Amino acid sequence: MKTKAAKPSAAAALALAVAIALAGTGTSQAQACLDRRQIQEAVTSGQILSLDAVLAAAGVDPSAEILNVQVCDQGGQLVYIIGVLTADGQAQNLVLNAQ
Repeated sequence: MKTKAAKPSAAAALALAVAIALAGTGTSQAQACLDRRQIQEAVTSGQILSLDAVLAAAGVDPSAEILNVQVCDQGGQLVYIIGVLTADGQAQNLVLNAQ
C-alpha cells in the first residue's frame, strides 16, 4: 500500500515562508527597529505615516492579511517591513518607506 507524504499545514508553510523571508532582512536592521510604543509615538508625532496610509499609497490589496509589522532604520531612512499573506495564499515581505 502506497502512502502519500503528509502535506505541511498551511500555517506551518506560512510560518516557514515568513521566517525565511525575515532571515533575509539582516541582523543590522533587527537592531535598529522600533518597538510598538516607539512606532505609535512616531505615527502620533507625524515622524512616520500610519501603516494604513503606507499600504494604501503602495497599492497593497486591502484584503491582504498583515502577518507582522516592523519599522526599522534602513540606511538612515525609516521603513516599514511588513509580512503579508495575499488572497491567493502567497506570503511576502514588503519594504515600504515610512516617511
